[in-house]
Amino acid sequence: MDAIDRRILRALQTDCRQSIADLADQAGLSPSACHRRIGLLEERGYIAGYVADLNGEALGYRIEFFVEVSLNAQSEDALNAFESAVGCVPEILECHLMAGQSDYTIRIAASDTADYERIHRERIARLPHVARIQSSLVLRTVKRWTGYPVAAG
Repeated sequence: MDAIDRRILRALQTDCRQSIADLADQAGLSPSACHRRIGLLEERGYIAGYVADLNGEALGYRIEFFVEVSLNAQSEDALNAFESAVGCVPEILECHLMAGQSDYTIRIAASDTADYERIHRERIARLPHVARIQSSLVLRTVKRWTGYPVAAG
């Protein structure tokens, strides 16, 4: 990956809906060369996909929680069962296997505290092998994730 590829990645991460002509201008390439490079970046796995960044609050998700989950077993079967079940819970925005005191940290979106109570009782507590749940309410997001740093190099 060279400096031109990095410029393309930064531009796509900022706005993946911009035209190839605009991307090419930013990268200092012709549109066809830019399109070819984007295809190569996709093939090489640098670009995993394209998504819309939705506004959760506008969709009615006014609160978020980070939830630490500890399992009653750490066998491969227990981890696989938990991870498979997590994929079926739409309110779980993210799930991370952790090193440390808890086994997983998950991020939950809810409309209000009553909705979170329902999610906690009906979804999280019923996931396979859950032994302990520790929830933390997000009061305010100070810095929102907008992408990976792509060095100028």
